Amino acid sequence: MTALVHYSVESGVARLTLDSPHNRNAMSTALVDQLRQGLTDAAAEPGVRVVVLGHTGGTFCAGADLSEAAGRSPGDLAAARALEAAQLLRSILELPVPVIAAIDGHVRAGGMGLIGACDLVVAGTASTFALTEARIGVAPSIISLTLLPKMTARAAGRYFVTGEKFGAEEAERIGLVTVATDDVPAAVAKLTDEITKGSPQGLAASKALTTASILADFDRDAQKLAKQSAELFVSDEAREGMMAFLQKRQPNWNK
Repeated sequence: MTALVHYSVESGVARLTLDSPHNRNAMSTALVDQLRQGLTDAAAEPGVRVVVLGHTGGTFCAGADLSEAAGRSPGDLAAARALEAAQLLRSILELPVPVIAAIDGHVRAGGMGLIGACDLVVAGTASTFALTEARIGVAPSIISLTLLPKMTARAAGRYFVTGEKFGAEEAERIGLVTVATDDVPAAVAKLTDEITKGSPQGLAASKALTTASILADFDRDAQKLAKQSAELFVSDEAREGMMAFLQKRQPNWNK
């Protein structure tokens, strides 16, 4: 099996690195499975106090891997996608140690949900962010569970519908990013140095205070949002939007 997520541990820091450059670290089934396994391994590793989620290439995560639609029925794929996304985000939220997203590149669509689930986010000043779901006929359904608690209401109202790109400094201003910096490794090292001073019990209990309300939203709304996501995915508009994206053309509603 090709390794799409690399795992290493040093000095109390577990590093998970997304390494699927051929599709811009898109959330394929294989990548999601390997990332969840990496989180499980980090939680079980003696001495780990923090996880750093990084990436190779110029894109942190491009969202769902739309090319996987080939050979599967739309309904089955939509349901599987929604379930995979919800389980992955919950795995990050429930991890008993903090997770830092280390971003020096671009984040799109479902990748935004990943960083919303992380406890801290460090982004290089050249990084860009966008919620592009509406442009292909769907919506940020499941990932709204991690994004809405982090972004300001005005920012969510704008970026959920415009699909426009914004930079790291704007992402920091609206609460999506913790630190926007010219030196991602140095900023991450500063945070991990501070976090690793904490005790396992202290870190787990302190993190749980910050994620409890988000997990309660998962319990209340995840099933409903997964159903919405699946229904949108199999709609005529979404099929047209995804084909237009893959074929690098304008969808019919923009002609």
